[in-house]
Amino acid sequence: MTAGGVLVAGTTSDAGKSLVAAGLCRYLARQGLSVAPFKAQNMSNNSMVCPDGTEIGRAQWLQARAARVEPEAAMNPILLKPGSDRRSHVIALGKPFGTLDAGEYATGRDGLARIAFDTLAGLRKRFDVVVCEGAGSPAEINLRGGDYVNMGLARHARLPVVVVGDIDRGGVLASMFGTLALLGADDQALLAGWIVNKFRGDVELLRPGLDSLARLTSRPVYGVLPWLNGVWIDSEDALAQAGWRRDPGQLSAQARPLRVAVARLPRTSNATDVDALAAEPGVSVTLTADPDTLLSADIAVLPGSRATVVDLAWLREHGIADAVRVRAEKRRPVLGICGGYQMLARTIADDVESGAGEVEGLGLLPIRVEFAPEKVLATPRGGWRGQEVAAYEIHHGVASLLPGEPDAEPFLDGWQSETVWGTTWHGAFENDGFRRAWLAEAARQAGVDWAPAEGAPGFGALRESMLDRLADAIAEHVDTTALLRLITDGAPDELPFIPPGT
Repeated sequence: MTAGGVLVAGTTSDAGKSLVAAGLCRYLARQGLSVAPFKAQNMSNNSMVCPDGTEIGRAQWLQARAARVEPEAAMNPILLKPGSDRRSHVIALGKPFGTLDAGEYATGRDGLARIAFDTLAGLRKRFDVVVCEGAGSPAEINLRGGDYVNMGLARHARLPVVVVGDIDRGGVLASMFGTLALLGADDQALLAGWIVNKFRGDVELLRPGLDSLARLTSRPVYGVLPWLNGVWIDSEDALAQAGWRRDPGQLSAQARPLRVAVARLPRTSNATDVDALAAEPGVSVTLTADPDTLLSADIAVLPGSRATVVDLAWLREHGIADAVRVRAEKRRPVLGICGGYQMLARTIADDVESGAGEVEGLGLLPIRVEFAPEKVLATPRGGWRGQEVAAYEIHHGVASLLPGEPDAEPFLDGWQSETVWGTTWHGAFENDGFRRAWLAEAARQAGVDWAPAEGAPGFGALRESMLDRLADAIAEHVDTTALLRLITDGAPDELPFIPPGT
């Protein structure tokens, strides 16, 4: 028996399809169904290591948590990690698979599509429902010929499609109608309805537009989801990395917030590392490419990078490297995570990622980094000053302490030298005790009177509450009876073709 399924597509990137899919996973799991998330192909440098040592996109990891199942490589069989504007590193079934240039994409994706289709078929044999997420827009007709993520996947697996639109950006009704009208007849036959996302105000004022959309497209609006304040974790889309949405009251607990500035690298990876810092009451986090902002903040963070040596050169070109050095000279805290940690080294030997060979680092930690051909994928455990830490590793660069450096102190798997800290461990700051202890120490180094807020929720509890709020919104604002019928029975046979088509 083939499991029920649905493809959640979006009119645009960052329309909210990842979080809608996560909410749907949690809602269906509450109904007693076994649910698996799936995204045939992700393009993101935000990834996660599964318990079996494979690597998948962060959104599918979150959706697996929402579905209360263990994340696995099958949930995101193809992951493209951009190393430049024209080349991506391919992760297939959780392991490195090679590189793909933009010009090779049209010819190289047939093999990737077969992997994705076979993997989805396997999931549908093991779960009651598979909630699939599309990528970008299903109406990207320039890519339709070899598409296996949006309508290509839906056509292959006979999945009904629900399209999510972001009304907060405006033009949502036009973008929904245009999405349908750009599709050919066979694709239109699977597009079954709409979900409006991020709505603020009185839905009755929107009702005439919804009724017109349903009449013009002969497809129902399954629901209007409200804007949910404070639901922002595990963002994966580049458009969403401009900052962290939060309630103003989170900063009012302290008279003077602890200010954290995170360098906006061109090829940032795992920017979600600082989500937990941003969620901490009394901590203000800013993503910036301005040297003065990084210089004046209480804590400066160099996050992970998919192209360490290239992003290091960018730091130098834009004056950020100088700002970081001045901070270190003034003994103001600097934290490097994975690629950012590698940049703090005295020397970097990279014949793997950039092919640049021997490169001078920022020289703020007494380490040498050598890039190895084999990628490290692991879920380590350790501790710091009595605080337990569970994390994950995704890197080629391996750091080693230079001999004769007695002043360096161990910090997780990395090192600390005075006010400069570095580790390759991602996700470490999601550990509540460690995060708060480190923030208190960094605040002390910065001369800021900061302490953890008494009774503040832990990050894991916050993530769970956000997933529950998404599921609650679906239960309250979506016609779940009709949606469950669609998931079980597939798209209705009588859906009409809406010109012009392609």
